[in-house]
Amino acid sequence: MQSIPVDTSRLGVLRCAIAPEAKISNPETQEVKRDRDGNPVFTVAVTVRQDRRRISVIEIAVTGEPKGIEEGQIVKVTGLTAFMWAMGDRHGVSFRADAITPVHGSTPAHGKGGAA
Repeated sequence: MQSIPVDTSRLGVLRCAIAPEAKISNPETQEVKRDRDGNPVFTVAVTVRQDRRRISVIEIAVTGEPKGIEEGQIVKVTGLTAFMWAMGDRHGVSFRADAITPVHGSTPAHGKGGAA
């Protein structure tokens, strides 16, 4: 699996679209995915909007539950890495970060349309 470091300073505003959720490794047993050290893995859906372009949503995996993150809130993503993957005929990009933290002083965007 090829990994590519991502310069988050070039991504524009990063905003939480879906609050942290435990990543499930086995849907039948609802077992939570764990990293190599046995810590639970969570995912956060984050909107990305660069230079007035369309908004993209990426799902970022992170070890441990990110604290203080609410939907609509601007977040800081540290150590973001993209991974290229392929399984049979399927392929894509997944994202992992060292940490996702709230940007203090930002308030969640409420209402229709979800500003970014």
